[in-house]
Amino acid sequence: MTSDLSSHLIRNPDLDVDADNLGFWNQAENRRWGFRNLHWLHRHGLSLRASHVLQLRTRIDRAIGDQPEVRRLTDTTMFCGMVVAQGRDVLFEKYAPDFGPDMPHSMQSITKTHLNLIYGRLIADGRVNLEQKVEHYIPEIGSGYRGASVQQVLDMNVMNNFDEDYAAPYDPWPAKGERMGYGQEEVAMNWRLPPPGHPGIGVRELAVDLTEDGTTNPDNLMHYKSANTDLAGWIAENESGRDLKAHLVEIVNAAGLENTFYISLDCDFVPVLSGGGLMTARDMARYGLLFARGGMGVDGNPVGDPDFIETTRNDRGTYLVGPRGDQRYSNQMFTNGTWVGHGGYGGQFLMADPDKEAAVSFFSVLETSHAQDESYLPEVIAMSQEILARL
Repeated sequence: MTSDLSSHLIRNPDLDVDADNLGFWNQAENRRWGFRNLHWLHRHGLSLRASHVLQLRTRIDRAIGDQPEVRRLTDTTMFCGMVVAQGRDVLFEKYAPDFGPDMPHSMQSITKTHLNLIYGRLIADGRVNLEQKVEHYIPEIGSGYRGASVQQVLDMNVMNNFDEDYAAPYDPWPAKGERMGYGQEEVAMNWRLPPPGHPGIGVRELAVDLTEDGTTNPDNLMHYKSANTDLAGWIAENESGRDLKAHLVEIVNAAGLENTFYISLDCDFVPVLSGGGLMTARDMARYGLLFARGGMGVDGNPVGDPDFIETTRNDRGTYLVGPRGDQRYSNQMFTNGTWVGHGGYGGQFLMADPDKEAAVSFFSVLETSHAQDESYLPEVIAMSQEILARL
């Protein structure tokens, strides 16, 4: 199958956007392959290796594998890999027959959590005021973010004309002020070529181009927009005086990743923190343990901040509705007040519990037309939550 897909991509470098406005790699029948090969498919990318590896010991806790929800969710055709780790111990590890411990997998929006670590250090060092308005740090920003605070950006609490709609068309390109969809975001992320006649755009130019849409958010509900993350990364880079790539090097070293971490770069070579990361399931557990340790690295250097992580899970942020109504979105992470974590488009989740010094890493691939199922991630979250609660 891989060779057939590879030859198809050679003949079709634009990745064949289909009637569902999805690139070839993200179409339902190809998505499982695409999520494992995105580091070969993105047009620009960065790969990083850690200087110190967090050595994990295998000490299997059979009670985890015996849980009915663990058995059910790891025995579907969607499942890829799952790791539960506490301290330095792997308590549970399982892979689908076509996956394995050394295979990278797209993290999608779990990549956003890197900003929680970056902002933790910026706040601890007094470099950013979260209540300051975006235009204070990015004077050229458009009306889509003017008047919004940095905190609102981190909490997905900004109203503008960007819509996280995975089915929205990207051709023709919207006129100024018209609703922008995820198709435009993927062009900005360098995951697909711009439509014919359009010069292309980077993630920061996309943020500048967004406009206010005349709406407000009186109920403090989460309005999820990947564009917020890349804007927050721009602010972090400016105020730290350091390239985002340097921050990522520190985080990879601090997590003690064993295998290569890959991340997409946009057309201006900016790391796509909104969703461009790939790592193995074991390494995503290692990365989760970094949050469980309050951002303290295995190399002895802090990259996050324990107070900021504690603030993140301390009954704050924007509200979710529906089956995840017990959670909030806070500082580029989801939380229920105990754990912090994030989901990824198509069936991924990372959960970390600082009280238990433990993390759950879960990779899977939904094969519905647009990789969405409103009931699926709540099930994964409930399973992970139960595992951590029993440790």
